[in-house]
Amino acid sequence: MSIVINLDVMMAKRKIGLTELSKEVDITMANLSILKNNKAKAVRFSTLNSICRALHCQPGDILEYVEDEETEEDTES
Repeated sequence: MSIVINLDVMMAKRKIGLTELSKEVDITMANLSILKNNKAKAVRFSTLNSICRALHCQPGDILEYVEDEETEEDTES
């Protein structure tokens, strides 16, 4: 996937744990863990807004675009 979620990095920088952020953002620990482990397929703007408010950061601090590496099979087609 081309979008990487760096929530774990921001949480470490802000020295906040999953439980504390979960309570502050009002999102289940399971759903927050999915985001933190880069397994999410989508994120609501309202959730992103709450996370940014809690971590005092910008969306770009959490979301990053990374180009997919093309494999030889992709370039040969």
